[in-house]
Amino acid sequence: NSGEFVCLVGSSGCGKTTLLNMIADLDRDFEGHIRFDRQYSRAIGYVFQNPRLLPWRTVRENIDLVLEGTSSPEDIDALLDVMQLTQFQHVYPERLSLGMSRRVAIIRAFAINPDMLLMDEPFVSLDAPTARQIRHLLISLWQQRPHTVLFVTHDLREAIALADRIVFLSPAPMKTVTEMTVTIPRQERDNETAIEAFRRQFLQDYPELK
Repeated sequence: NSGEFVCLVGSSGCGKTTLLNMIADLDRDFEGHIRFDRQYSRAIGYVFQNPRLLPWRTVRENIDLVLEGTSSPEDIDALLDVMQLTQFQHVYPERLSLGMSRRVAIIRAFAINPDMLLMDEPFVSLDAPTARQIRHLLISLWQQRPHTVLFVTHDLREAIALADRIVFLSPAPMKTVTEMTVTIPRQERDNETAIEAFRRQFLQDYPELK
């Protein structure tokens, strides 16, 4: 749905990344159709597992690259501020941590004001505190700039912390197994005890997804 944050949860190799690439029109080697509602103009932002920053451009130049003059400097300033990167905007990627590089990639995807934002396990390989911090920053940014988000993860706890709705996918050949609405209020999503209780109750109701 428009403005909804949906997480796709499935095991490694089931086809989650391939699905995002198909939606983004990066993979055309398939039979079938990708259908969009009329509300979509196919302006799509994509946050890959690898930040994919150009090493010869600064943080701000990497963001400017996708805009082609369509966004004001003040708008970029606001994005950098929300993601706590203002003081690093003139730094080159080699001087950034992995977590900071991923925050730049998130800004770059939001900066084009996409109809749909695709995110492919953007926090993989991060330590738990860093991943938690960036999840919090992501939600802060998303709440200020609501977009339709399709977020891929294999981590159910992460999905519960982020999503309005979670879609569970089977091993390959992939299909939808079930889906659920996350009923924990947004203001309580930092409560790991609440998230774990929700996860356990769900797996008790659907033991086949363990």
